[in-house]
Amino acid sequence: MKALRWHGVKDLRIETIEEPVTAKGQVKIKIEWCGICGSDLHEYAAGPIFISQGAPHPLTHEEAPVVMGHEFSGQVVEVGEGVTRFKTGDRVVVEPIFNCGECAACRQGKYNLCEQMGFLGLAGGGGGFSEYVATEEHRVHKIPESVSFEQGALVEPSAVALYAVRQSQFKVGDRAVVFGAGPIGLLVIEALKASGASSIYAVELSQERRNKAEELGAIGINPAEQDVIAEIRRLSDGGADVAFEVTGVPVVLQQAIQSTRIGGQIMIVSIFEKEAAIHPNQIVMQERNIAGIIGYRDVFPAVISLMEQGYFSAEKLVTKRIALDDAVEQGFEALLKEKNQVKILVTPNR
Repeated sequence: MKALRWHGVKDLRIETIEEPVTAKGQVKIKIEWCGICGSDLHEYAAGPIFISQGAPHPLTHEEAPVVMGHEFSGQVVEVGEGVTRFKTGDRVVVEPIFNCGECAACRQGKYNLCEQMGFLGLAGGGGGFSEYVATEEHRVHKIPESVSFEQGALVEPSAVALYAVRQSQFKVGDRAVVFGAGPIGLLVIEALKASGASSIYAVELSQERRNKAEELGAIGINPAEQDVIAEIRRLSDGGADVAFEVTGVPVVLQQAIQSTRIGGQIMIVSIFEKEAAIHPNQIVMQERNIAGIIGYRDVFPAVISLMEQGYFSAEKLVTKRIALDDAVEQGFEALLKEKNQVKILVTPNR
């Protein structure tokens, strides 16, 4: 089968590899759509981050080159021995976290914080930028007929957004600010709407992405033309209750801290490639707090339910649909060069 594999920085290759065999307890899935994630883009431009290179990953026992893609939907084409929850023809998505099941975090049920945590499509185990994936039954979730395969490819990134809101101190009626209106930032806006935000402010340089945020109901703020902190404090009567940092840019973290009210919270959702300096007094003197999340846990069913209600719409968020053969130039490179792109979906079926 065809698959997109990571060999190194700026070195992704479409290759022909063996089709996965369905082992005991596994489900084999024919891929319909797979989204290019910000994490994928980080690996392409500056990796390896989650990808193991030079030594095998402790859970998958794989190292580069690995098949990429962890935001995908598809259809079950085969079930392995012992599988009871799925049958051929089921429409599904995959929760792509590998965890050991034995460390302190896993024993507490916090499997996304596993000491050896990895992602299918980054740490090995196959990936969504291919024709087929075989994975353990417990990672697979059914999607109803009312949720399209394109929508299904948004379940994984939407889970990041919903988990970020759930893990924050946000309450119904609060005011929130989202720094960065890329795919995850826009999904955080959707999650905040679903969670009852009274006002949402979106700080974004790109006019196109800012427009998208406004289409979703946020108040757009252009940091190139406005004093971000002063504007948020003016609009929110003193500062946002919670600020979500979704850019990974060090200076933006400073802005996120200063944009919150007394006792406010800064939730870091992005992955930082570089260190970010902060002044502790900005936290201490206002009794603010900073938290962060990695991935998600126990939220896929809630995301799928919200999708049935119309949230996390593919029509509003997907800006490009391409074939697997075009994934590098029209996908990864386009996301680096074209700021009007939000979410690009890739299919092996063209």
